Amino acid sequence: MPTPETLEKFIARVESNAHIEALQEFYAENSTMQENQSPPRMGRAAHIANEQRVLPRAKSLTSTCVRPVFVNGDHVAIRWIFVFEWQDGSVTRMEEMAWQRWEGERVVEETFFYDPAQRTPVAPKK
Repeated sequence: MPTPETLEKFIARVESNAHIEALQEFYAENSTMQENQSPPRMGRAAHIANEQRVLPRAKSLTSTCVRPVFVNGDHVAIRWIFVFEWQDGSVTRMEEMAWQRWEGERVVEETFFYDPAQRTPVAPKK
């Protein structure tokens, strides 16, 4: 179970858009990450590689934790809003729930729940 201090550090790291650093610091080497019902990504290295593919495509990213955060033993539920402004000026706003299982101070399993229709970028206003 994460300490309240660890959970706050994790949230602060994500909100500062240090996503790769958050993965390195707070995810177990053998952790799994799953988007809705897609097959899970296996291992911290795969999570980092995924971020390294997505983040350079964004001109800017705003990451916001919508409180409260729910903790029950080793399980944590966090509501996130991510706003990506892509290089072409289009915008994607993703609101999702992250369901995490922690072992000690590291995430070992995470599933994101969101409406996949949100992934479609909205064209820039002219």
